[in-house]
Amino acid sequence: MLLDIMILYTVYIFLSIYVSVMQIGFINQRKTQDAVLLDADKFYKAGDYAVAKEKLAIVNGFVDYLLFIAWVGFGIGYLANSFYFLQDDAIKNIVIVMGFIFMNSVISLPFSYYEKFVLDQEYGFNKSTLAQWIKDNVVSLLTTLILGSLVVWGVYFIITSSKLWWFWSFVFIFGIIVLVNMFYPTFRAMFFDKLTPLQDEELDAKIKELMDRTGFVSSGVFVSDASKRDARLNAYFGGLGKAKRVVLFDTLLQKLSTKELLAVLGHELGHFAHGDVYKNIAMMGAMLFAMFALFGNLPESLYIELGLAQEPYVMMILFMLLLPVLGFVMMPVMGYVMRKYEYAADAMGSELGGASGSIELANALMKLVSENKSFPLSHPIYIFFHYTHPPVIERLKELGVDIK
Repeated sequence: MLLDIMILYTVYIFLSIYVSVMQIGFINQRKTQDAVLLDADKFYKAGDYAVAKEKLAIVNGFVDYLLFIAWVGFGIGYLANSFYFLQDDAIKNIVIVMGFIFMNSVISLPFSYYEKFVLDQEYGFNKSTLAQWIKDNVVSLLTTLILGSLVVWGVYFIITSSKLWWFWSFVFIFGIIVLVNMFYPTFRAMFFDKLTPLQDEELDAKIKELMDRTGFVSSGVFVSDASKRDARLNAYFGGLGKAKRVVLFDTLLQKLSTKELLAVLGHELGHFAHGDVYKNIAMMGAMLFAMFALFGNLPESLYIELGLAQEPYVMMILFMLLLPVLGFVMMPVMGYVMRKYEYAADAMGSELGGASGSIELANALMKLVSENKSFPLSHPIYIFFHYTHPPVIERLKELGVDIK
């Protein structure tokens, strides 16, 4: 069984690296040809940025592979033996699992630093200072350790209390995911981004009129001071139920016209009207259920091969180690469905925008490509495994735009 898992993880890592290599080769060849959507200089530079990101992903993949081998080979046992002196079993399990999470987080920091202060700095995205980056990572790590400890305790209690632990653990974790989706904007406002109510009364009125037309009830329209960290453009509808918020990045307000901004929000309202958020949560739930069902039926021989007792902390660490594999396998299915959602949301965004709705949405999409330095072309196999949105060229074609 252990050999099967090692083979599975090896196939996952090398397949993901292969996909990145194919994407790099495709972009390096295509960026020297006729530019699409961008002028020649921006097109070439966007290609360079995409290639640099994929090269970083390949290095990250190799490191993840070595970490997996290390954790399965000796790391879990070493971590457990390091806390042999803890007498309370619940505390011991929490400390071991959070130690695993802490060590992985620390190992990932150099990649995060390189992406932020080398790649993003070179291509004009990074607006953050080193002090801000350190503060963000410290806050993120502390909240992860505190809240994560509570989650680990909950799973430990379930595992030690029920023979159907895998099912009740799924219910518990799925409930956590729903809560995170509900309160994510509030959480970010508390620790990371400063959210302020939209001051432009005319724009605020137009946004609320747009929301009224789709029955979207929000707790307000807010502007995020995202420009203090990053130059990219973005907006999101966060939360569920009465906790929903419309959050606009200040960079988006600076770059898009009012009509273009309303077209983008119309697209997001299309997702709301079609229930896409709930569908996505349901797909995530199905993936988690499959993973928990699998772990609920692992043979005892696996733990014997690992040289580890069948303790809750071992189950939880193995779960976290193997979750990316299932995510990679499920992504093509989820991506295919989610790309369909995007086309439907584009259609509704165009409809909400009136006679010029499709034109304004198309203009907004092209500005997003330009400002975010997004290379508009990708290898088909990369789209298959990674894209949750259709390629922007395909979206523009659906909107009736002649990309030439």
